[in-house]
Amino acid sequence: MKKGIIIIIFLGAFVLVSFQVTEKIGLHLLQSPGAEVENYVEPDYGLGTGHIDSLKPFPLLKKGERSPFDLWIYGGKNGSSFMNPTLPMSWDQWVTFHKNQKPGLMEDVDNYMNSRFNFNGEAHSGRYMSGGRKEIMKGPIGRLPRGISSFEELSELTPEEIKRRDLFPYKPLAHPLASTAHMVFPDNWNKVHPEHIRIDIDHDYPDEYLPEFPPPMFLTNHKELGDVTKGKEVTLSNYYEIFDGLLTPEQMEGLKELVRPTPTTWFNHTTHRVTLEPSAGVSCFSCHVNGHTNGAFELAPDSRPHLARLRVGTPSMRGNYNLMQFASKRSIRSMDHFAEIEEYFDGDPGMMQHIGPRAHQKQVANRMGDFNAMLDFPPAPKLNPLGKLISSKASAIELEGEKLFWGKAKCSTCHYGPAFVDDQMYDLQVERFYKGRPEGPIKNFPLRGIKDSPPYLHDDRLPTLDDAVEFFNMVLELKLSTDEKEALTAYLMCL
Repeated sequence: MKKGIIIIIFLGAFVLVSFQVTEKIGLHLLQSPGAEVENYVEPDYGLGTGHIDSLKPFPLLKKGERSPFDLWIYGGKNGSSFMNPTLPMSWDQWVTFHKNQKPGLMEDVDNYMNSRFNFNGEAHSGRYMSGGRKEIMKGPIGRLPRGISSFEELSELTPEEIKRRDLFPYKPLAHPLASTAHMVFPDNWNKVHPEHIRIDIDHDYPDEYLPEFPPPMFLTNHKELGDVTKGKEVTLSNYYEIFDGLLTPEQMEGLKELVRPTPTTWFNHTTHRVTLEPSAGVSCFSCHVNGHTNGAFELAPDSRPHLARLRVGTPSMRGNYNLMQFASKRSIRSMDHFAEIEEYFDGDPGMMQHIGPRAHQKQVANRMGDFNAMLDFPPAPKLNPLGKLISSKASAIELEGEKLFWGKAKCSTCHYGPAFVDDQMYDLQVERFYKGRPEGPIKNFPLRGIKDSPPYLHDDRLPTLDDAVEFFNMVLELKLSTDEKEALTAYLMCL
């Protein structure tokens, strides 16, 4: 009994002292406000024209309103991090709005893309993607700035001079309608899947500069079959027929989840959509067709405001068994984790609650990751078991390209091993060459099978392998000659 009285007295004293302290500092909260620097002045950390003070504030746009194509010159906060499932107008008005806006928007998109790239349709003679049906397009097709006659002339200038004169040809590429954003499918996909034709925007790349469709699928446990799909797109209606007898039941379950459509932020059965008719949504394989890619793009869900989110092309899922890092900016550390959180709702769980189910139980995500771990790179018949060219099968220019890859071109600094990748994130500091928001660290991607995955870089700004070589020649200040760059491209097509 005495012990209880002592406890009561002690608690009473604690409450009294706490109340006195609270009154003394003028607070009526159980949480202190935290420290704050007086007369805070923000340094620019050496960012210069990439610091927030040098950038424009993002415009505050409603869903569906046109967004600037040069979003890299904007920065900072804008609006709320959270979305809501309501349109800024009625459904009928939404349809009419986009019916009126889309023709002019797409004309401007086409003009803008043609101002940046010369889509001349020229292909590398005799070079095809792994399926053997689609030619590899030749570049570079990035347009040189006025007054510059060659990429060699441009690469002789310092980054500071290129930036000062606004000469850099490979600035970031924005989503053409970032206020709504979400997945934009290529024309060849929409012809087969018209339920994904958007009322507001179309893809901005010609089909010939995108991956072959449908792409072949290679499995680690059935190399003898070559393309397991035999030229078919794997869907919910045919996956069982194709894979029964090849996969375990557990792997079949994972594949089923990868091809099963589910609602998303803008492809669903509600009026919060960008298709004329309601639909079942999209599946993982709607973009990662046959475990590869069809060139669809959208915005990375890992940032706000929406206009600051990076445009991201669809990376291939081939060879993910050799990777421990996924997503462009966040370094998600496993395939099953990525399958679990794949942001069909743009990184906003509240939208999922409003629109429909998407969250997977861990067991199901594990099975999706298990099938993903069986997707192999395409065959590379000119490479030996250690990933080096077999001299009797390679041409002189390819062998020269290999020497450059492992030497002067410095590619092997980041790209080595069986997947030709070190599984790290790198900040290329590309803003050294243009005035704009720093891009920050980006995931490094494998180069095995790279000829099958145009366009290149995370935001599709490099239409061809030749453009990718020109980009890195400038950004890494390599000073490669024309012949050396051609040799490097020839080698990359062997991987």
